[in-house]
Amino acid sequence: MRDHPNRLLEGYPELSDAERIARAEAFLALMAKRRTVRDFAPDPAPRAVVEAALMAAGSAPSGANHQPWTFAVIEGAEARRRIREAAEAEERAFYAEKAPQEWLDALAPLGTDPDKAFLEVAPVLIAVFAQKRGGPRPGDSKKNYYVAESVGIATGFLIAALHSAGLATLTHTPAPMGFLNEICGRPADEKPFLLLVAGKPAAGATVPVAALDKKSLDRIAVWID
Repeated sequence: MRDHPNRLLEGYPELSDAERIARAEAFLALMAKRRTVRDFAPDPAPRAVVEAALMAAGSAPSGANHQPWTFAVIEGAEARRRIREAAEAEERAFYAEKAPQEWLDALAPLGTDPDKAFLEVAPVLIAVFAQKRGGPRPGDSKKNYYVAESVGIATGFLIAALHSAGLATLTHTPAPMGFLNEICGRPADEKPFLLLVAGKPAAGATVPVAALDKKSLDRIAVWID
């Protein structure tokens, strides 16, 4: 017998199979239009949109419900400039010295390079940090579990929420990313997970044709009887 309190599950309405299929297909249609964008408009993003998307991210499942994430929202021009400078320094080293040729060959069809102007143009940067210790209540300092998995799921929720609100995103992972701790004022026991760039696509924004090539269902899923 459970020795902790429970309450009735809510939020799962009775639907017909046709209604479930329609909802699943509508979500597929929405997310199938999502693309990683590198050309952003400088228009401000409503704070309420970002806050709602962050709360959606915060609803994600996590190991022991410890919610081991911090989302640092960077909107100021000076902070975005500093992040761009630090990120481009790491990217120049990556392209010139660190990346094996096979990796560079894989990136070539996407047209990426060390120039990360979007870090200053896009109105919102969200630095996602993974917490080694924490817990569900203020002041907790417990060991967190399945941190990378939990933060990855939450970031997926965040991307989907922003896309549903009409904002484009780009996941940026310069390595190392320790400069984000300093700029965002985060403690050393929080590890930068990724930098999410968000905003409206610029007029005339394009995406590489190679980015449109998504694997078919039979290449990503198997059914086990």
